[in-house]
Amino acid sequence: MDTITLGPCSPPAAPCVATVGFFDGVHRGHRFLIGRMVDEARRRGLSSAVVTFDRHPREVLRSDFRPQSLTTLDEKCALLAQTGADRCVVVPFTKALAAMDALTFMDTVLRKRLAVRVLVTGYDNRFGHNRSEGFDDYAAYGRQIGVEVLRCEPLVTDGIRVSSSAVRALLQEGRVDTAARCLGYPYTIRGTVVRGEHIGTALGFPTANLAPSAPEKLVPAAGVYAVTASVEGVDRQLCGMMYIGTRPTFDGHATTLETNLFDFHGTIYGRRASLSFIGRLRGGRKFGSAAELADQLRHDARAARQLLSARVR
Repeated sequence: MDTITLGPCSPPAAPCVATVGFFDGVHRGHRFLIGRMVDEARRRGLSSAVVTFDRHPREVLRSDFRPQSLTTLDEKCALLAQTGADRCVVVPFTKALAAMDALTFMDTVLRKRLAVRVLVTGYDNRFGHNRSEGFDDYAAYGRQIGVEVLRCEPLVTDGIRVSSSAVRALLQEGRVDTAARCLGYPYTIRGTVVRGEHIGTALGFPTANLAPSAPEKLVPAAGVYAVTASVEGVDRQLCGMMYIGTRPTFDGHATTLETNLFDFHGTIYGRRASLSFIGRLRGGRKFGSAAELADQLRHDARAARQLLSARVR
């Protein structure tokens, strides 16, 4: 897939079938839609294009908006590259773009700049100023400007209509296993390993503290999780258990992400790491003593190993 950022000097595009959206997470619902678009393009002998944006529209419209993203732009583009579409076009989202109504966007950006001949939309996709219009409006505008507009039905998994908002809600509830089934892959947070307060070491469970590289990414609900880890300079996948929370047993206040890596004893401060969530073991709570917490951690470690051995191949 070719990935381009749309700019004033972008070369003319070949006629294509396209779909447009923010595509946060590039979940199974997105891939279902993009697959429909790719099939339509092949049937018509046209190229296929995914049109997305470089930032969440609300970041431009509201200065106080703090996204809870499932993917960074780089992660999103990497996932879109796996969908089979010919091109990914990243459109810079500006105030001028935000002010466009749907007809203007379809005509000036999609038809004239990107040569879109057929637009495949998601079942609930809305674009244009105030997002006040829907599929029937887009289809009518398409007839005016010579763009055929098709609608794709939703994808339902585990009784859930798959969407980015549904995945966020699952992660905020700690249901990382169901979120992974909707995403099509385990939710992952990347960052750098930093020094902590060595509380885990004192308990017999040394931890790698992660400073996320993308603060805009959603952090799942507080609790203890079974995770897999990829660490810079380590040539094998690691398994472990991660704690997310404020360490109430020790009167903590700041939320930390601490991972005990099983069967690993190297020093990895300053290295990049990726942590993927496989399953939630329990919620967070305050323990009566450090010894009581250590007993619980031993139980957590056994449960995590059992869960990981069953799910990680």
